[in-house]
Amino acid sequence: MSYAQCPKKAGLPREIVKWLQSLELSFYLKNVRRDFSSGYLVAEIFSRYYPQDFPEHSYDKGTSLSAKQKNWSQIERSLQKLNLHLRKEVVDGTIHCKPGAAELLVKEVYTILTNRSIWGVEGPESDFTDQEYQELLPTLARSTASKAIKNNLRITEIMAKPDISTNQRKAEVILHRHLEHRAAERALNPAGRFKVKPNLCQLAAKRLLPSSQCDECFDSPSSRATTSKLCSSSTRSRAAVSFKEKKGASACQTLTG
Repeated sequence: MSYAQCPKKAGLPREIVKWLQSLELSFYLKNVRRDFSSGYLVAEIFSRYYPQDFPEHSYDKGTSLSAKQKNWSQIERSLQKLNLHLRKEVVDGTIHCKPGAAELLVKEVYTILTNRSIWGVEGPESDFTDQEYQELLPTLARSTASKAIKNNLRITEIMAKPDISTNQRKAEVILHRHLEHRAAERALNPAGRFKVKPNLCQLAAKRLLPSSQCDECFDSPSSRATTSKLCSSSTRSRAAVSFKEKKGASACQTLTG
């Protein structure tokens, strides 16, 4: 069985692809999410416009977490000198190869350097999760709770910030989102994946007649006779009910008196 591939949102607009090709970078882009995570290509792009502030020889081409952190900290210092800014959440998502982060970062860099706007840069912020990809999969192929945490909490995030409480909060947010999405699926399709059977109240509601049919039934002579019989029997049953006084009532009155 073949499942749908990762959404094409991971690609870049044609205009940005042409712009990157015109810069004659040191290596060809194959995987945007992986190639931009180290920060080396970002520094190389800025060096085409600001060669004095972004010397290529001072950046590391490695893919280790330490090399990434070193490159990005140096990029941040150079951008501050030029009074330029990249959103921290987008940079962090790019470092940890989060879905959609590197694409959004390249769009921001393109806008800064060319003063041209691309649709999606100023749009709503992405949470950089695989939720859109999961929605493309068949219901039975979607991630479980543990798999959702593994997919959306990268090992590099834990290594970069080894604080237990911080990572625990991140995992709780991912788990809460996963459970909410699953509850919504259950409400939309209760008899599908989750095998939820209707309760007695729901079964009774299905058997109720429409109000118009009920009015017609009560207007017929036979229904009125049946209704009168039921009412008379219920009246007799209520009349037959008797209440007995408790024997201890007089004793209680004597004690209280």
